[in-house]
Amino acid sequence: MAKRQQPAGLPSPQQILRFIEESKDAVGKREIAKHFALHGNDKIALKALLKDMTDEGLVDLAQGRSFHKYGGLPRVTVLRVAAIEGSNVWAVPERWEAAGPPPRLRVMEQGRKGALGVGDRILARTEERGGGHVAHPMKRLEAGGETVIGVLVEDMGPGGKPILWLRPADKRARYDFAVADKGDANVGDLVRAELTGRGPAIKAKVVERLGDPFAPRALSMIAIARHEIPHVFGADTLAEAEVAAKLPLTPEGREDLRDLPIVAIDPIDARDHDDAVWAAPDDDAGNRGGFRAIVAIADVSYYVRPDGEIDREARRRGNSVYFPDQVVPMLPETLSAGVCSLKAGQDRAAMACHLVIDKHGKVTSWRFTRALVRLRANIAYEHAQAAYDADAPRDEWDADVLPSLKSLWACWKLLSAARTARAPLDLDLPERQVILDEAGVIAEIRVRDRLDSMRLIEDYMIAANVAAAKALEAKKSPVMYRIHEPPSREKLVSLKDYLETFEQSFALGQVITPAVFNRLIDGFSEDDRLPEIMQAILRSQTQAYYGPANAGHFGLALGSYAHFTSPIRRYADLIVHRALVDSYKLEVPGKPKGLPERTGLGEADAKGLSRIGEAISALERRAMEAERETVDRYVAAYLSSKTGEIVAARITGVQPFGFFATVDGLGGDGLVPVSTLGNERFHYDEAARTLVSEHGRASFTTGQRLDLRLMDANPISGALRFELPDAPEGGYRNRSPRRDGMKDKAGKHVVGKRGRPANIKHKGKRR
Repeated sequence: MAKRQQPAGLPSPQQILRFIEESKDAVGKREIAKHFALHGNDKIALKALLKDMTDEGLVDLAQGRSFHKYGGLPRVTVLRVAAIEGSNVWAVPERWEAAGPPPRLRVMEQGRKGALGVGDRILARTEERGGGHVAHPMKRLEAGGETVIGVLVEDMGPGGKPILWLRPADKRARYDFAVADKGDANVGDLVRAELTGRGPAIKAKVVERLGDPFAPRALSMIAIARHEIPHVFGADTLAEAEVAAKLPLTPEGREDLRDLPIVAIDPIDARDHDDAVWAAPDDDAGNRGGFRAIVAIADVSYYVRPDGEIDREARRRGNSVYFPDQVVPMLPETLSAGVCSLKAGQDRAAMACHLVIDKHGKVTSWRFTRALVRLRANIAYEHAQAAYDADAPRDEWDADVLPSLKSLWACWKLLSAARTARAPLDLDLPERQVILDEAGVIAEIRVRDRLDSMRLIEDYMIAANVAAAKALEAKKSPVMYRIHEPPSREKLVSLKDYLETFEQSFALGQVITPAVFNRLIDGFSEDDRLPEIMQAILRSQTQAYYGPANAGHFGLALGSYAHFTSPIRRYADLIVHRALVDSYKLEVPGKPKGLPERTGLGEADAKGLSRIGEAISALERRAMEAERETVDRYVAAYLSSKTGEIVAARITGVQPFGFFATVDGLGGDGLVPVSTLGNERFHYDEAARTLVSEHGRASFTTGQRLDLRLMDANPISGALRFELPDAPEGGYRNRSPRRDGMKDKAGKHVVGKRGRPANIKHKGKRR
């Protein structure tokens, strides 16, 4: 494109962007002209400039003819309330045309709290705060078609007349909604419904029947539907995948590594295999005591070409989503579980990262090649660990597999020592593993063991990821970094206040490094409160994201880091592979029919990394939330047969309205409402995260262990509900009646004490 001639007196695109970003109000053409004192012909030139900026993707035009940075939020826009979590109200933009899911904004409710409900629409002013966004409502708008995923339930109304309710599948939802039209759905069905009306007239209209919520895979399908995760590949994408899977695979243009005993070490239930490793002592006299290693990664860029149908679908998904009962892959199964997956005894295309590691565990050099590999074995973590510990191979292994494992371990011990010296953040948080039997029924929920074989693979992958980032930097090529910024001061102040309740000091003036947090963890190593301390430290951290502007990786204590090792399941890694192809001139010969020719990154994507990074970061957050919710649903399903029993639990969070607790060894969060704690009033100490009764007879604080009675476990929402074991039957006197508010002239309940419409039932207050 020809360079734009900038008329004298007209601001530059950068100046306009800066003004838009810094303005607290909506910015249209008139505001820009006024700010830069433009008149006459300059205003005409400004109009043309803004059109160019819009066409080039620098700005977006929002409702009301106001501009905002592309992929960002308008200063003033229409939002709809998407979730209510405790006292926090969250909303999303009603219009969102950028790639990836929309951001969530915390609504700063003015006046009466709790006035907003899920589905409400508001015109709001938005602003960035603390790495996120907040919204300041300006006015409430008419309801506009908010959809909710839930289950149809039946309740008896006045006079014994049955009433249908929609029970949301989101455990954070406050209310059930009266159903105006159930369509072809029946009681017990999982449905998608549209909320219509507002205030007392708000009702749910079923627009899609999703099926039986207890059928196989149903618990993950709830998350897929709720988060609108694409899970069906189109015909064009599948057709292109079939063509790609038949691409010829020859040594031409590739390094032939098929003679090396390369092995893949993965979880026993791995659905795909995109990384494999090899190591051997280095024969170079200048590196005695060191090793040569290869991290071989599936060459997905060979099969998934830029701008093809598969590529567009992969970018739309951003990543694979892993549930206990299924995986929603980023790529069609023909590729993800087929030709891209590194399997023993089969020739596979790979991107090979060659590393030289000295006797101190420092990676001294690296190079990247396209390669042809044939793995000796696919090994589960548990089997690799057992074979190494027992110094005995499994019967099905080739003779060179065990020696290969020994070399991998010897090299890893050097990498591990270097990692210890680097002192990355060491949060050893348990990972829940849901074990299903052949019928898809929960057999067991357990905490996944943390083995040395897992740490070994992790350290090889980190070494390769660092090498990829530095290799691209050396070529002055664009890099899609994995960025983890240091904690904000606001979060550190909150952590300091919390630690003071443990009589533990935390100096805000010190240089904050991961080692600072590690020393805190070490100080509580013999303390029962260690899990709570680690959770508090985790909450203080920023969320990692993808982008082309390097800010380092705080948690790993690394200056440059990129994701390179999982291109089957992460689009960011595929971007890095393509950049390496361009930088190191690794295109392979041949002109495939029916597929784009190029396998490298290309100029357009190289310039658009910022926009791509924002989109795939948001998609990653969506996947994590969906996965976490589904595990919670499985935990609730597992516990549903144990209602009424006493369970050992630990308090995970305290709020003015009660406290949340999790079942030891299983997880899953459940609420103990403050209204069930006794007849005394309770005071909430925010700094200490503690509820204390007015006479000091009882207190409940984060981390406290106690026995609770499981009162309800809802597999549809994943919600648990507890009470104290000695709670009297029927609860305490200070419980509010369900319907005790205003009545209309006909004597019908309209609004309860808390402003709740009569046709919206509060969850947990059902007859």
